[in-house]
Amino acid sequence: MSLTGEELERYARHIVLREIGGPGQARLKAARVLVIGAGGLGAPLIQYLAAAGVGTIGIVDDDVVSLSNLQRQVLHGTQDVGRPKTDSARDAVARLNPLVRIEAIRSRVDAASLPDLVAGFDVVADGSDNFDTRYAAADACEAAGRPLVTAALGVFDATLTTIRAHETGPDGRRNPGYRCLFPSPPPPGAVPTCAEAGVLGALAGVMGSLMALEVIRAIVPFGEPLVGRLLMVDARSMRFETIGYERA
Repeated sequence: MSLTGEELERYARHIVLREIGGPGQARLKAARVLVIGAGGLGAPLIQYLAAAGVGTIGIVDDDVVSLSNLQRQVLHGTQDVGRPKTDSARDAVARLNPLVRIEAIRSRVDAASLPDLVAGFDVVADGSDNFDTRYAAADACEAAGRPLVTAALGVFDATLTTIRAHETGPDGRRNPGYRCLFPSPPPPGAVPTCAEAGVLGALAGVMGSLMALEVIRAIVPFGEPLVGRLLMVDARSMRFETIGYERA
């Protein structure tokens, strides 16, 4: 897929990177990425994917913008309160980069709907806020052979990893899946919701940006992705730690 003159100028700072270049930018243009959730993680993630020139971004969310979202969900504005997040996100991307195509899917996803949805995209990024969706997304991606970038926010802490459970690693062993890292969800009520415990707004921005980096890396391979590694971020002490995990 070739780049237009406008795209060559818009993405010039990518194209001069040896690891991306023109061929890598063309791969970004051809890519289809599904973002689950247009909230705290999805908002900065979508912005950076759009700015990077990912050709098609699917955004699935069933919620509407509320005033309390705006402390961290920077894709939306005060004028968007009451609107579906998918509509607000689509309009924001159009302002940021009209060359990107948005597929707005106003729906709540589950284990039944995700397999068909995931099959239509090259990479999936899960920014959902509940364990049911995280497990369903991981299972659907593994079955469909799609890379999954998944993150979770706490109050002052967060985690991020990339799942490529359908592939083998350099050692010839199959890569671990999400259930290798988290065999079972915590009991209902064990993890307080964002509304109950709060969340540091800027931390959502950091993690959404890191998710975008991992998605871009999944499309244009460079460096070492977080496959088989869990990044843990502690905003209180500004500490970043990575632990490895293997297929169970």
